[in-house]
Amino acid sequence: MIRYGRATAFGLLVGLATGAIWVGYAYHRDLVDARARVSTGSRLISTRCGPIEYAEVGAGPVILAVHGAGGGFDQGLALGAPFAAKGYRVIAMSRFGYLRTPAPTQPSIALQADAHACLLEALGVARAAVIGVSAGAPSALEFALRYPGRCSGLVLLMPGWYPDPGSSSRPRGALEALLFERSLQSDFLFWAVGKLLPALVERTVLGTPPAVVEAGSPSDKARIAAVLRGILPISRRQVGLLLERQLTVARLSRPLESMSVPTLAMSAEDDLYGTYPNAQYIARHVLHCRLVAYRTGGHLWVGHHDELLATTLEFLHEHS
Repeated sequence: MIRYGRATAFGLLVGLATGAIWVGYAYHRDLVDARARVSTGSRLISTRCGPIEYAEVGAGPVILAVHGAGGGFDQGLALGAPFAAKGYRVIAMSRFGYLRTPAPTQPSIALQADAHACLLEALGVARAAVIGVSAGAPSALEFALRYPGRCSGLVLLMPGWYPDPGSSSRPRGALEALLFERSLQSDFLFWAVGKLLPALVERTVLGTPPAVVEAGSPSDKARIAAVLRGILPISRRQVGLLLERQLTVARLSRPLESMSVPTLAMSAEDDLYGTYPNAQYIARHVLHCRLVAYRTGGHLWVGHHDELLATTLEFLHEHS
């Protein structure tokens, strides 16, 4: 019995050691891949607003892709790829505090909008359509307000600009909130939670009900998995992530009623980040705004990807 017990304990230790080695290897492999992805394919350009990291793809009328929380130029390129394939030149930057774009001492959405204008100016682009996704919406809106002559059209996907700061998202439980906060502070924790508790990450980080993800098509699930992988390395996005708490609830410099840029606002009623009321608010106050609403789909518009792309392309074709 003693020998049997020792053998069992030894087997357990071997199993734990093997598991730990596998976890360490898998994490290291994924982190190396993530770091390689954000270390190539972009440039750091000097502008009158300071250095800005950007990348571009495609040729044709220009789209400025303004990424959301947890993003960077890489998220913008992923967003813009279908538009580049349809004959557009997509310019994707890293916003303040993301990857290689530094954050100013006192960041604001006005300064971020100015940085968008500075980037276009440095690249010799006089006019562009702007697509602002999630937390990219505030500076996209501000850009359209401040530079209407340079913005041919504005597309806001799941707009993370909250005119009512208290309505940013659904309440989180204590454990859920703790896991959310801690996982956003560590590459390993974010990776591990994504592997062990995918439904939690879908709900808290991706803002999409797990049941909606489960019912999605294989292409939707692959896209969601790519979005999740694309957040690594989260350590190189932490400064930008921390700024979102301030910038997504900041007031615009001008009333929305003064906006003259044609606008398309799109959201889903079950978006757990609560962007549906934001889209409604924008549509009510912007004179030339079309609202497209889905009943389901969450923050990543599951089940509506092709439709959303087609609607956006139609809008861009009309206003490029």
